[in-house]
Amino acid sequence: MLLYIHIPFCDSKCHYCAFNSYVDKYHLKDLYVDALIEDLKYSLNKYVNKNKNIETIFIGGGTPSTLKLEHYEKIFKVLKPYITYTKEITIESNPNSASKEWLRGLLKLGINRVSFGVQSFRTDKLNHLGRNHTRNRAIKVIHEAHEVGFKHINLDIIYGCDLDNKENMLEDINIIKTLPIDHISAYSLTIEEDTKFYSTPNVKIDDEELSAEIFEELKKIGFKQYEISNFAKSKDSESKHNYGYWLYEEYIGAGSGAVGRIGNKRLYKEKSIEEYIKNPTIYSDTEELSDDDILVEKVLLGLRSSVGVDMELFTKDQKDKLSDLIKENKIKQINNKIYSNDYLLADELALYLL
Repeated sequence: MLLYIHIPFCDSKCHYCAFNSYVDKYHLKDLYVDALIEDLKYSLNKYVNKNKNIETIFIGGGTPSTLKLEHYEKIFKVLKPYITYTKEITIESNPNSASKEWLRGLLKLGINRVSFGVQSFRTDKLNHLGRNHTRNRAIKVIHEAHEVGFKHINLDIIYGCDLDNKENMLEDINIIKTLPIDHISAYSLTIEEDTKFYSTPNVKIDDEELSAEIFEELKKIGFKQYEISNFAKSKDSESKHNYGYWLYEEYIGAGSGAVGRIGNKRLYKEKSIEEYIKNPTIYSDTEELSDDDILVEKVLLGLRSSVGVDMELFTKDQKDKLSDLIKENKIKQINNKIYSNDYLLADELALYLL
């Protein structure tokens, strides 16, 4: 069982962000943490076997670094009986709101991986994206995380905006190679409803050649791609929590707007912080996944990552299509699994197969 915890507070709303997050509800933090604790107690008691720990935890947002260390101390009192053998506990952080003392305190609680939403080290691009930190602050906080003892540090970068080309993406990559990190999540900019960028969709560029060049440059500095957006310095550096999703393991979603999946049911928590605080243990919506839904998700997730897809999931007609793709060198078969040779083609291959 995996656990995702959502923290919906943010210092500022980035121009591309469609996540469930708020910049004007800080006064609800204490009440929210109390509700989250109630949610966790209920969900852990219901879904986690007392003799089996949670495999991985991911604390995301929003901006988890907007909560104080004292808030996390309360949360981890509830989690403590369930994390003796937990492989990985990740927390997301904004470079501006993570202090060295805060990072040191989280490490003591058992959090062993931190992910910084850097997006870029270029001032023009940070301003363009609506980020509120500076290049120097991002560099400083990454070094501080390493200094206090974090061995696993990820940074997020965004590419595919109208300011990007190979030359200025190399500026970011040249800084990245000097930092004590072991993982990079590189996301292509997406334009979604209810974001500032939605009214100016021309800020996004679709350039597969640029994507491939970025992937190649990251490879040159020691980061191996193991999913369309994820790159790691070693097998040990790969995100174990993300692997759980791609392997289609069950997961609990705790917090306002969090999503979980138990069996064939996808469970949605109330997005409104105020409503969530009133009823933190109920779901605002439940989606029942059909066998076809599950097949599509497994194939998409498998082809977009090094997880691959089990051959037994496919019908005879689909296996005939697989044979064609193998001949065309679009996919490869190892034992009883197939893998994409180019993650950028994963969605197209899944559409063809299904």
